[in-house]
Amino acid sequence: MTRSLLIFLGAFAAISMSFTALALLPGLQLSTIEPTPGTDDYTFEEQRGREIYIRDGCLYCHTQQVRPDGFGADIQRGWGSRGSFPGDYVYDETHQLGTMRTGPDLHDIASRQPSRDWHLAHLYQPRSVSPGSVMPAYPYMFEVKSRSNVLPSDVTVPISPEYAPPEGKVVVAKDEALYLYDYLMTLRLEPLEENRGG
Repeated sequence: MTRSLLIFLGAFAAISMSFTALALLPGLQLSTIEPTPGTDDYTFEEQRGREIYIRDGCLYCHTQQVRPDGFGADIQRGWGSRGSFPGDYVYDETHQLGTMRTGPDLHDIASRQPSRDWHLAHLYQPRSVSPGSVMPAYPYMFEVKSRSNVLPSDVTVPISPEYAPPEGKVVVAKDEALYLYDYLMTLRLEPLEENRGG
């Protein structure tokens, strides 16, 4: 056997074992996880909102994993009624668990803050509803229109006076802001009947 062939076979064996241990076996193990009760697949609007969440890098400042009792103060903070389970993420392709908590955890935001007006105002100008927030504003998800040009189908956003547009104008949410809101409303931890541990 030539030296080149030995090097090739050694490299092939190392790559094969790595692939098996790091991708194939975990993939097979995860394929058997059932969705947590109350977890549904995304609608078109929710999936589009999830793509916007990923595009705009929300996971850099927000996590989506409520730690169970004994592993942090998430439940005491009111970030969820229970810890997260693998079944909560069955329909996620590219999980958005995150690692930084510059902002609060969002895994149960739909239970804590379901108001569409609040979320849209928060996206347009976070400090209008959360004074001192360090979250960036996303004004490109909105349009400022003259009141006379507002269509019946437009979703207007109530903004506090210090951040409101000039007199006679209103803030109207574009589809991407509405889609992002739809996605955020999928982030809800349903209470479980049995204690599944953590």
